[in-house]
Amino acid sequence: MIDQATPQDADRIMPLMLSAIDSIAYTLSGTRNDEETWRILADAIRQENNRLSYRNIIVDQRDGAIAGMLICYAGDEAHRLDQPIRDRLARDHGPEAAKALVPECRPGDFYLDAVAVDERYQGQGIAKALIGAFEQRGAEAGCARLSLIVEQYNDRARALYKKLGYREDGLLDVGGSSYTRMIKDI
Repeated sequence: MIDQATPQDADRIMPLMLSAIDSIAYTLSGTRNDEETWRILADAIRQENNRLSYRNIIVDQRDGAIAGMLICYAGDEAHRLDQPIRDRLARDHGPEAAKALVPECRPGDFYLDAVAVDERYQGQGIAKALIGAFEQRGAEAGCARLSLIVEQYNDRARALYKKLGYREDGLLDVGGSSYTRMIKDI
């Protein structure tokens, strides 16, 4: 069942989020210490106003578990949503750490930040259902375009997005890695 995440879901969301964002987790936390990264990002999920907030997370729950999750928000809100993260990075790790957090979307976009499905539930259409909920939220928010980034080597994900009507729209460097930007008009 697709639903809005809650602050209490943070620790159950974390494994899926980490699998989706990979090394970007270290950019967001400012550390390569896995325990510290978990603590910082789980705390961000529990908070109200940042890109990782539970308010920006859709979950698919099955059998009492979170089978899948998707993080999304309006591109017009990206700078505001990144500011608490940027402030913490600057305070704890200096201005260079804060500068490493780059915008991943453009104004006017409704942005799919991350999506992941627990491997026990893969092949059941969960990612497609979560993306459908994301697209509906984008339309309801009045955004003109949907966007996401995908690792250049992730042919499987890129094929899924193309099948769903997304097209490639250039490259973006995030956290030292290159990603393909994909868009879809609403």
